[in-house]
Amino acid sequence: MKVIVVGAGVVGTMHAWHAVERGHEVVHIEREAEARGASLRNFGQIWVSGRAGGEELDTALRARELWEGIGARVPGLGFRAVGSLTPVRNELELAVAEAAVARPDAAARGYKLLTATEALAVNPALRGAFANGGAEAALWCERDAAVEPRLAQLALREALLATGKYTFLPNREVRDVVGENAVRDDHGDIHSGDAVVLCTGAALSGLVREVAGEIPVRRVRLQMMQTEPLGEPLTTSVADADSFRYYPAYASGALDALQAGQPQDPTAAAHKMQLLMVQRLDGGLTIGDTHEYEHPFAFDTLEDPYEHLTRVVESFLGRPLPKIKRRWAGVYAQCVDTSRVVHRQRVRDGVWLVTGPGGRGMTCSPAIAETTANELGW
Repeated sequence: MKVIVVGAGVVGTMHAWHAVERGHEVVHIEREAEARGASLRNFGQIWVSGRAGGEELDTALRARELWEGIGARVPGLGFRAVGSLTPVRNELELAVAEAAVARPDAAARGYKLLTATEALAVNPALRGAFANGGAEAALWCERDAAVEPRLAQLALREALLATGKYTFLPNREVRDVVGENAVRDDHGDIHSGDAVVLCTGAALSGLVREVAGEIPVRRVRLQMMQTEPLGEPLTTSVADADSFRYYPAYASGALDALQAGQPQDPTAAAHKMQLLMVQRLDGGLTIGDTHEYEHPFAFDTLEDPYEHLTRVVESFLGRPLPKIKRRWAGVYAQCVDTSRVVHRQRVRDGVWLVTGPGGRGMTCSPAIAETTANELGW
């Protein structure tokens, strides 16, 4: 077959990967010189721990398996099986962690409740979190992992180009769908094949509205930052207990009690914040994040969320945060139907739209693309 993939973010790149893996020829079209959206502006976390049970968790676990296998073949991805720690500081937070460990799928996630001493042995950089009675325990998730988001698509593309079955066409914006299995770009060129997959990310107007109408997908804005090298290994990804409020895996009576009895810091509540933190291969830390759902989004970034995150991170590390070297905002597409991992829709004969994985894009993209390939009979 010949497959046309539109969009070179991680979801589109993984569709190209699976098509080539199955022996097909791929033409990959990207409107920018390189993808510049959410696929680069994220943590690079393969985040199994917070996923909803059932299809979402199954997708994340399958994706985690695929990431590890691809990472072994494409070292430039920077795949690391680092796991994650969420320190808990009081009885309300501890009860949520205990409820998570009691889930029937806890073993599949690699959940384990660690004492402060055990957690510090797993990640010695978290000296502040467990000093002077600060955090009494931590939720460990062994299945969480990380890749390098700014390098992943480039490394995958290099491997794809080496197969001789892959063509990358940058700086071309697809403007319309032409008949069956074909699209026209802004150069006037028509690209036809046996299947077309539109992986448009958060670009939901224009082409998407024309071919699919209004779809159950919203755009979400976030803020993040990255530091200079920490100077020591941060051996796991790290979350704070505010993350319990934003991931479906932690829904329980214990979470209800936490939300009722322990309001978020006003800044965190105003910006719907949690701490997620992971160390990059260069030693720097990627730290976030906020959530903004209401349009129109602001065009600027705000300082209060960064200051809040800095305070939380420094309390965990027990030391000043390294110098911030970059800050950014990003926008991702999130399917509002919580029963679905992604919005997948046949919009024309031979043409499919795949978008809206939300904050699961980097985690789940290999399995999302595999499911598309299976459903389309590639």
